[in-house]
Amino acid sequence: MKTILENVRKKTPLVHFITNYVTVNDVANMMLACGGSPIMSDDQKDVEDITSICNALVINIGTLNERSIESMILAGKKANALGHPVILDPVGAGASKFRTETTFRLMKEIQFAVIRGNISEIKTVYSGSGSTKGVDADVADTVTDDNLADTAEFAKELSKTTGAIIAITGAIDVIADAEHAYATRNGVTDMSKITGTGCMLDGVIAGYVAANMENPTNAVVAAIAAEGLCGEIAGAKVQAEGSGTSSLRMYLIDAMSRLDGETLVHGAKVEEI
Repeated sequence: MKTILENVRKKTPLVHFITNYVTVNDVANMMLACGGSPIMSDDQKDVEDITSICNALVINIGTLNERSIESMILAGKKANALGHPVILDPVGAGASKFRTETTFRLMKEIQFAVIRGNISEIKTVYSGSGSTKGVDADVADTVTDDNLADTAEFAKELSKTTGAIIAITGAIDVIADAEHAYATRNGVTDMSKITGTGCMLDGVIAGYVAANMENPTNAVVAAIAAEGLCGEIAGAKVQAEGSGTSSLRMYLIDAMSRLDGETLVHGAKVEEI
């Protein structure tokens, strides 16, 4: 993990974001804090040129509209042609017909390196992945120790079908490729009370993968553990001060900007499932 983090700091990967406008400022600042560099572009006339000069692409459907879908597809295909990792965050997939159909279309048109979402979103992705197996009834809507093994098998099966690393984030995070699955247990519950922690994580994952292309699964694990650990550091400071969620957001980015490899190695709570 130490080397993975240090590679990000050393290489300063440039990441192209087509993301939602609610969280875009925090996403950019978190990208800078983790050691990368962000660029935001979502016009059809611009995205292919921009993604061509970048090292990775993030597609987040949080504030979806017809215009941006075409930009996502153009950028995704260009990134695929260049061998750049593409990260999908299918925000709200399953919540509306528009989001669900868009998620399925993006999966059909673009090869994703990583698909990250909560368990409900990932179950929706599974239903449109072309798998011949139905969504296992044992895969509940919350990942717990009781269903962790089942969730890991579900994620590995989806990875085999999509060719993407699957990252299911929540109180317990599950990260899987076709052969291996891992759980991370970093973070604090108040992170869910800040808009954009997931969107920020998309960028951290993109930067970590772009800087560690030879070992993308471990890079995703390290990225998720890193943001969770930064949440713990920020949460401890908030608790000591008696401050609130606005401070937590600021301290989260601060912690990421100061995170080093030794701190990550000693603080990451990771296990293979």
